[in-house]
Amino acid sequence: MEWRDTGIVLATRKFGETSVILDTLTQNHGRHIGVVRGGTSRKYRPMLQAGSIIDVTWRARLDDHLGSFRVDLVKSRSRAIEDRTALAALSAITTLLLRVLPERDPAAELYDLTNVVLETLAIPDALAVGYFHWEMFILSHLGFGLDLSQCAVTGQTQDLVYVSPKSGRAVSHHGAGEWADKLLPLPNIAKGLGASVSDAIEGLKLTQFFLETRVVPDLGLESLPQSRQRFIETLEKLTTNSNRI
Repeated sequence: MEWRDTGIVLATRKFGETSVILDTLTQNHGRHIGVVRGGTSRKYRPMLQAGSIIDVTWRARLDDHLGSFRVDLVKSRSRAIEDRTALAALSAITTLLLRVLPERDPAAELYDLTNVVLETLAIPDALAVGYFHWEMFILSHLGFGLDLSQCAVTGQTQDLVYVSPKSGRAVSHHGAGEWADKLLPLPNIAKGLGASVSDAIEGLKLTQFFLETRVVPDLGLESLPQSRQRFIETLEKLTTNSNRI
């Protein structure tokens, strides 16, 4: 068995004396793992940094075997680790994918969107907003997408201000009625009205609720990765520092 693809490096772990097991999100074969022979060498260490784009060729005798990778660097994102916000985002993205994404399931759209977000690592506002929409897509990809297009009660598309914690659907002010205090606030960014770090932080409260109440129990996880919370804390510091200027 053999195929060639493009992938985003998610993580590596040592395998034997000189090899590593590479975990990568590929464009056409989903999340995939394999052995890189000599992966601890000076040649491979720079190209196997998290977030790098690599050209990968996977080979195995049978499809269900671990297999091995031959890799070549397409694009490095090593400069990202020089910036605290970018590094926190990169860690949050890769660890969340490792935690929730099953192996070998097709994920072409997720690959493309992840790459788009990683392209904004040096632009805090774009990164924060992109990351929010990326988490919204993660929910949808895993089967827990939110329907924020119209009110679940009245069907109207205006004055949407809440989200039902049970159905994940939008609710208008009129439709909420006496149940308003039991609903989640619908952040502006989810309505396409916000494009700042502060807007993204509010939006991530919404995605966190559904990640914790739907994805975590469905996958039998203990929790979301701590790196996600550290990224949010990094974003919060950005807004605090900007307010002081």
